[in-house]
Amino acid sequence: MNQSTIKIDVLLDPNKVPEQINWMATDSTANMVQKAKAMSVAFWDGADKTALRIDLWTKDMMVDEMADFYYQMLMSMADTFKRATQQQEMSDDMKKFAKEFFDKFRAIQLKEQK
Repeated sequence: MNQSTIKIDVLLDPNKVPEQINWMATDSTANMVQKAKAMSVAFWDGADKTALRIDLWTKDMMVDEMADFYYQMLMSMADTFKRATQQQEMSDDMKKFAKEFFDKFRAIQLKEQK
């Protein structure tokens, strides 16, 4: 049996706000530490039937980057849901929501810039 390890290091400021997120995976094609401005990790607890989440972002993560990040996560969750359940229509609905979410965010941004 093979084993893969993902290591995540978070550098915190004195107020425990993330300043830097670094990660490395043993099965990654990159053989050096990777930097990230944000991360979202979820685990399913089958016994309690609950999702356990870790969501962190650094001080330099911009609001528009957060919107991009969430849009891409929603789209990939839709793809993963389809692969796991074969529910094409539900996946399409999730992607439709993701697109509407991102379009609404962009409209709000444009309105605030005026």
